[in-house]
Amino acid sequence: MSADTHPAPGSPLPSRVRFTSRTQLVRYAGAAQDPSPIHFDDSYARDRGFPSVIVHGFLKAGLLEELALGWAPPGSWIQQFAVRYRGIDLVGSPLLCQGVVTDVTADGVVGLELWIEDEAGHRTTDVRARLHWEGRS
Repeated sequence: MSADTHPAPGSPLPSRVRFTSRTQLVRYAGAAQDPSPIHFDDSYARDRGFPSVIVHGFLKAGLLEELALGWAPPGSWIQQFAVRYRGIDLVGSPLLCQGVVTDVTADGVVGLELWIEDEAGHRTTDVRARLHWEGRS
């Protein structure tokens, strides 16, 4: 699809499976200034009722932003991005990142629904986004 052709509503984005590592979570915690041990210390996470270390919500949102921008033509940019966290994801578990076009405006702004599913097929993160499709004005 060229930059001059916008996608049709209902068009899926290419799915991506992502895996996180404990090292990645520790690095992300430092970069995001989110030092909560829930993201790198198993016993701390278990003491708080989780089975093990959990992935940062903002990191999951970033994976979905990466999915959208990797699919769109170069120069495209996110105008709006609203996230809803619906469940946890455990470090090392597969994160299935998916999306679909919801609408396209006359001026080429593309509406997106993006989400992450866990191994059981449950949505753990939902995003509604508006993307400026480069090449359309």
